[in-house]
Amino acid sequence: MFSVEYRTAKSEPKRVNCEIDTCSIGKGDDNLIVLRGWTVGKRHATIHLREGSFFVEDHGAMGATEVNGKVIEKEYGPLTAEDVIRIGDNYVNLIVLAEPSAKDDAPVMQHASAASLGATAVDAHANASTVGATGSPHMASPSVVVQAPIAIKVDSKTAEATAKMNTARRTLHGKLISQMDLRRVDVRNMSEESLRQSTQSLIAEILNNDSSISPDIDKARLAKDLLNEVVGLGPLEDLLADPSISEIMVNRFDEIYVERKGRLTKVDIAFSTDHAVLGAIERIVAPIGRRIDESSPMVDARLKDGSRVNAVIPPLALKGCNITIRKFSKNKLIDQDMINYGSATKDMMRFLEIAVEQAANIVISGGTGSGKTTLLNVMSNYIPEDERIVTVEDAAELQLAKPHLISLESRPSNSEGKGAITIRELVKNCLRMRPDRIVVGECRGGEALDMLQAMNTGHDGSMTTAHANTPRDCIARLEVMTLMSGLELPLRAIREQIASAVHMIVQQSRFPDGSRKITHITEVTGMEGDMVQLQDIFVFKQDGYDDEGKIKGKFLATGNIPDFCQELAARGIPVDLSIFQPPKAI
Repeated sequence: MFSVEYRTAKSEPKRVNCEIDTCSIGKGDDNLIVLRGWTVGKRHATIHLREGSFFVEDHGAMGATEVNGKVIEKEYGPLTAEDVIRIGDNYVNLIVLAEPSAKDDAPVMQHASAASLGATAVDAHANASTVGATGSPHMASPSVVVQAPIAIKVDSKTAEATAKMNTARRTLHGKLISQMDLRRVDVRNMSEESLRQSTQSLIAEILNNDSSISPDIDKARLAKDLLNEVVGLGPLEDLLADPSISEIMVNRFDEIYVERKGRLTKVDIAFSTDHAVLGAIERIVAPIGRRIDESSPMVDARLKDGSRVNAVIPPLALKGCNITIRKFSKNKLIDQDMINYGSATKDMMRFLEIAVEQAANIVISGGTGSGKTTLLNVMSNYIPEDERIVTVEDAAELQLAKPHLISLESRPSNSEGKGAITIRELVKNCLRMRPDRIVVGECRGGEALDMLQAMNTGHDGSMTTAHANTPRDCIARLEVMTLMSGLELPLRAIREQIASAVHMIVQQSRFPDGSRKITHITEVTGMEGDMVQLQDIFVFKQDGYDDEGKIKGKFLATGNIPDFCQELAARGIPVDLSIFQPPKAI
């Protein structure tokens, strides 16, 4: 491992740790060092560490990579402190630091002349600081200066302890696999519980007989982490058990982020290797009949508790295997929870209850992570118990607490590219299953047309979700998705289908402070000319932020009374129209 410290003309010095022997540079967000500029390539160059020496490799971007004013064709090295690298229009001081030894903070010297290079690094850093401050560079163009290791402390004690634990876990993992091979353990025919017990015994035996493990490593934690990695989901086990975490994001084996209360933070735990991440992915997808390999490097899946999982592996994932897990609350939310969280008001939830009970067709609209599926689960509580519900999803994640429920899940193709069952086919099949209501987890394409047809042919009270930023955008999205069905329908015909099928659009939004709120409850009132007409029933008006950075605002009734509520009142069904009254002006 080595660390890299760099700066641009408009930023303070930054430091990144490179856990492997390469450090990529470019304007793509997947690079370890991200530079800006139109001449900078998506992956412009890479610094390699080989046998104690550093080399820079150019990847053939529009702008060349220069060393000491000369364009390099492919690779240059070994690099010394005097070598100046120029990439685009960025002022950067890049200082390659050695990893400190386990005994003290003294660096491991990679070059014999490293001690004599410290002054050069200080001078180079001072020059870069002068350039940033005065705006008059000493050189004609911005540059990157690469230097040999110098005596700077790189990692904190926490990082060192983590690195030691990961190293010990990798070593122990290899010994465990060897022991299982020698004893011919048949893991395929073992139950999960017996496999866990057998593995736990082997780990304890290896730890008792292994004297190479450092005495300052917590052996109990080491045994637990290794057991989870071999037969569970590794470090994700503790994160999944933490109720405060709503999302887990593995960018690569040693880079894991979590979402707590809408905020992303990096955690100080890691997998031992990229292969361990792949093993965790395979253990997730195998029980539900999905696969992931080089020919099918993306997969959607779910955990036993219903949490949604997406995984991508190389060659698509450039940094290594990554996993995204959207956790769902173990306690099913109800409308009162939405009110307590400030996501809606009592009047809004009462109106949605009326809409669902009276079989209004509803589309829940919102961006990624805005809480659409959670709101759909909450609203499903209003469906009468005696109705037959059929749900259709890509990966089953809806948790409808209803007795008469049929859940269908799409299926990807097999290794031969055959056998795929799409959402569209499932929605069509739903119509033959005598459903009272059809619930589609999310419309992403041509299934929107089939959903609209179902809503228009007697399956009132159906619900779905769609990605859109506003109710008006949701109408446009439905139009586009309908066109994706492959039928050459005129735009007016599509809009008429939407206007007659969809009664209500509920807009859910996620704000910068991490809160999620229903910002619009909007009724579709029909067509006027070639436009679908909408009227807002409830809206959220933002009033800025408070001292803690939290969103301030109010939920307001617009004063518009929904047409279907007026129809209910005309039929003698009591409706409390006072919930639609706007607040009185003060």
